[in-house]
Amino acid sequence: MKAMIFAAGLGTRLKPLTDTLPKALVPVCGKPLIEHVARKLLQVGIDEAVVNIHYFADKVEQWINGQPWIVTEKECKRDGKMLVEVSDERELLLETGGAVLHARRYLEGCGRFLIHNVDILSNCDIQWFEKQVKDDALASLLVSDRKTTRFLLFEPDTMRLVGWMNTDTGDYSVTSPDIVPQECRALAFSGIHILSDKVLALMQEYVVEKGLPVDDVKGTRFPIMSFYMWAAAKQPIYGVIAENLEFIDVGKLDALKSAEEFINGI
Repeated sequence: MKAMIFAAGLGTRLKPLTDTLPKALVPVCGKPLIEHVARKLLQVGIDEAVVNIHYFADKVEQWINGQPWIVTEKECKRDGKMLVEVSDERELLLETGGAVLHARRYLEGCGRFLIHNVDILSNCDIQWFEKQVKDDALASLLVSDRKTTRFLLFEPDTMRLVGWMNTDTGDYSVTSPDIVPQECRALAFSGIHILSDKVLALMQEYVVEKGLPVDDVKGTRFPIMSFYMWAAAKQPIYGVIAENLEFIDVGKLDALKSAEEFINGI
C-alpha cells in the first residue's frame, strides 16, 4: 500500500510560525510534523509516499532531499528507506480532492493508498486499519466517537457513509432524501483514510459532471469530502471505528503543547 501525505496547506491557524515555514515543517519535539507522519508510515511497512506541496514548497522539497532515510528516485536502492515523490501544486492549491487527482500518475495501479493529513498525530494502528477495509470499499474513513461539531453520518448497520452534519450551525447534507440524520450514526473523521485506486477514474467523472474548471497543468480544485458525498450514492464508502483513538489535530498553536506531550508519551 502506498501513501499520500497532505502537506500543501497554508497553515493559517499556526501563524506566526507559518509566516516563515510551511505547516509540514512546524516542529514537535524537535522534528517536523511531516517526519512524525512519514516515519510512522515507514515503521509499518509503507515505503512509498507522495507528498503534495504548495506553500513554501521549496522548503518542503529541501527537507525531503536532505533526509538520509528518504530516496526520491524509483531506481534507488531502498534498504529500508522510503521513496517519496512530490506532487507539485505551486501553481494552484488544489484542496484535498484535487490534490489526489493531480497525483494520479503516482497512485494509479497501486490497488490501495492511504491518505494522512500532515498535521494529525494519533495512536492509530495502520496495519489494523488496513485489515478492516472491505473488498468492495471505494474508500474507508477512520472515525471515532469523540467530541466535535462536525460529524460524518453512517448507516448504523452497514457503516456506509450517507452524509455529514454540523451541530453548531445545524447544516447537514445526505446522499438521499430518505435519510434522517438523527437516525444515523454520527462520528468524527480523523483525517486518515484508505482509498481504492478506482477512486481516480471516478474523480474524473465527478469533475466532468460538476463542470469544474480543468487545467491540465495546474489541476482541478475540489474538496475530497464533496466528492465523497457525491460518490457515496454510487459506490460504498465505509467508516471504520477506531476504539480508544488518541488523536491530536496540530492545526492550532494551542495544540502544540498537547502534541509534544503525546509524542513524549509514545
